[in-house]
Amino acid sequence: MNPALALGPCPAPPTWHSATRIRVRYGECDPMGVVHHASYIAWFEEARTDILRAQGRSYAALETQGVLLVIVKLDVAYRRSARYDDIIEVRCRIKGGSRVKIEHEYELCVVHQSEHGPAGEVRTGQICVVARTVLACVDTQGRVRELPAGVLEAANADALPPSTA
Repeated sequence: MNPALALGPCPAPPTWHSATRIRVRYGECDPMGVVHHASYIAWFEEARTDILRAQGRSYAALETQGVLLVIVKLDVAYRRSARYDDIIEVRCRIKGGSRVKIEHEYELCVVHQSEHGPAGEVRTGQICVVARTVLACVDTQGRVRELPAGVLEAANADALPPSTA
């Protein structure tokens, strides 16, 4: 793991199932160095994937079993900007679900701010984005199907330690 990504944690409740550290890349920003709003969506997927990995699963393995998880709802509240070269932590938890849906919550926090941005701006320790997704389980034909056994388990499990991947 890159030592820069091992900086201290953002304050957080102990109920997150994954905590994924990412350094903001230049291509994820607009010309002013501010993270583009669409970049957050890919980071949410990375955090969801980390929960599956912690369960010993992968999206690829689910797909070979004919299981696809598709986003049917996405709510994002942008509170403040993350910037180029910031180190962020994307926290994710399974909030609940049903036989065919799974709901995740996210919180994105700046763990270490870069020198880019307005002088005097404080981003370290600040929550930039909160979000929620609902994913439906479908088969390869797009028909609704039941979630595989155990996929919702993390909702009832203790929080996991931060990711080191």
